[in-house]
Amino acid sequence: MKNNSYVLLLFALFILAACMKNIYQEVSLLTFTDYPVYDKSDLGLQYSKQASSFKLWAPSANEARLNLYESDHSTTPIKKVSLEITNAGTWLTTIKGDLKGQYYTFQTKVNGVWGKEVPDPYVKAVGVNGKRGQIIDLKDTNPPNWGKEVRPPLSSFSDIIIYELHVRDLSMHPNSGIQTKGKFLGIIESGTTNPDGLATGLDHLKELGVTHIHLLPSYDFLSVDESRPEDNEFNWGYDPQNYNVPEGSYATNPSDGAVRIKEFKQLVKTLHENGLRVILDVVYNHTGATEESNFNQLVPGYYYRQNESGGFSDASACGNETASDRPMMRKFIRESVKYWVEEYHIDGFRFDLMGIHDIETMKQVAATVQSIDPSIFVYGEGWTAGDSPLPEPQRALKKHTSRISGVAAFSDDMRDAVKGHVFTATERGFASGKSAQEESVKFGIIASTQHPQVDYEKVNYSNAPWAAQPTQTINYVSCHDNHTLWDRLLNSQPDISEEERINMHLLANTIVLTSQGIPFLHAGVEMLRTKEGVENSYKSPDSINRLDWSRKTKYKQVFDYYKALIQLRKNHPAFRMPTTEMIQNHLSFLELEEPNLIGYRITDHANGDDWKEIVVFFNGNQIAKSVTIPSGNWKVALEGAAINESGLRNIENEVEIVIPSSSAMILYQKN
Repeated sequence: MKNNSYVLLLFALFILAACMKNIYQEVSLLTFTDYPVYDKSDLGLQYSKQASSFKLWAPSANEARLNLYESDHSTTPIKKVSLEITNAGTWLTTIKGDLKGQYYTFQTKVNGVWGKEVPDPYVKAVGVNGKRGQIIDLKDTNPPNWGKEVRPPLSSFSDIIIYELHVRDLSMHPNSGIQTKGKFLGIIESGTTNPDGLATGLDHLKELGVTHIHLLPSYDFLSVDESRPEDNEFNWGYDPQNYNVPEGSYATNPSDGAVRIKEFKQLVKTLHENGLRVILDVVYNHTGATEESNFNQLVPGYYYRQNESGGFSDASACGNETASDRPMMRKFIRESVKYWVEEYHIDGFRFDLMGIHDIETMKQVAATVQSIDPSIFVYGEGWTAGDSPLPEPQRALKKHTSRISGVAAFSDDMRDAVKGHVFTATERGFASGKSAQEESVKFGIIASTQHPQVDYEKVNYSNAPWAAQPTQTINYVSCHDNHTLWDRLLNSQPDISEEERINMHLLANTIVLTSQGIPFLHAGVEMLRTKEGVENSYKSPDSINRLDWSRKTKYKQVFDYYKALIQLRKNHPAFRMPTTEMIQNHLSFLELEEPNLIGYRITDHANGDDWKEIVVFFNGNQIAKSVTIPSGNWKVALEGAAINESGLRNIENEVEIVIPSSSAMILYQKN
């Protein structure tokens, strides 16, 4: 009888083991849509002096563990802790005592194979090169009076003027006068000048008058070795590693996770104190690593879209694309932007290759951050770099912008109409003398909205308006991608004089800064920035990428023009009407017979402007053109390279005036 009981017990244990094995196999064979969704906001590390809890979402794992280390480079863990499975695919352990200063990694075992040690996706502090999370108290990273820190005022999105900047570019040139070169802290040094005594760095940004500093990726990215700052490695940072952590190569000490956090917060606080808001360039559409990414090591495959053969789909042209339409990836993106707003006081987000994301995710992103503060601005590239398995009607593409409330998109229509096709380096645009671009430029002037005087069949890329409101359009002619505007004009007009090229340069951004919608400027454009002809400088050395502050002296008149033009836009709300209806009611295009010539009129104190009537002309021809103007007495506020809002000269009862070649003119009447 005893032997029979023993046999029965062994048989029962065998059956139980077989069942458990089948359960694990079933888990591993679940489709991603079957994975449980965890809806609480406590994934990752929850620290206190009494205890630290570590929670990981890994529904496909058979086992999961936590590894604790004394430093970010020690080879042997001081402790390995098995995590216990809890609810909705999560694994948890809580360790008593104060662990502050220790480092950690997670591992999961899937289908009997342990993945590599990585931080979890929600990690908020890391050591050098982002290989291990660090246990810190975030309150210790707050600058003085952080709790009382406030954003600069912003009445309307239409008041925004964006300046796109790479952290290193501002300070790396020897003539910048900035001491903390290439770092977050270098951006906020005050009182710096070039050798001729002209303001550089922070003081230059304030002098120029922009409202928002768009920082190229400043989260922890993969390509730069943070342990070797002496190498002065450069990358734009579009290869994300840890999304919720500032980049270590921009900190004075990348090994201590608290330092980069503290210095980035100080950057935001100082910019705010100087009237500048901060936009973070975010790249949730792909990761720098693919198979070995934090996402994929912990939950293989889930966070990425797959192609028909089961491999990684690649709409990013960087090896993978994330699956924003899957609930836990959407949750991660939404909680990540919320974290940057709440912990770092970020004022906006620029989404790289936004067209890879689904519309619902972008709606939730905007709703999440704008519920915290309605003035937080969200915009992105309304395209992909390749095809995606996500059905096109679901993609957050430019043409779907009107369906995505609270989100804006870049206007490649305006960009290529003004300077020429972005990938054809020698092609000219409206500002450099190419004809038949008038309707595309007009489309940009009315910020991609509905207007009865635009022939949409003649717009270069869009046969219909795609913005419901003008604040959904980002107008620009240059950015970090492709050639600088100055280099592009050198390529497309190599035989003209420097003076003629400067006129074209000024005309291009005069169009941008007087159009409705949101204007966007590439850092250094105000001093004719060059990258020595390098088209995409994402990993070029500092010698190519850094701002050369001697150009501010050499082209001081250009800088002064940009400064005055920005101030003109700020002073005159007629150039920044907040609604489509207001544009339709107040802005009308003049009927001009000449090609490559655009004129329009803004009437009746539009948007509360103290100028009652405004007439704007753009002449993209390389010869002067005569135009007929509405009757009356006019003051000239802008002509060629000169701006004076009080009036450069008066025009009294003249019917015909001359617009110089490659230039703009603005006339107004006050009463």
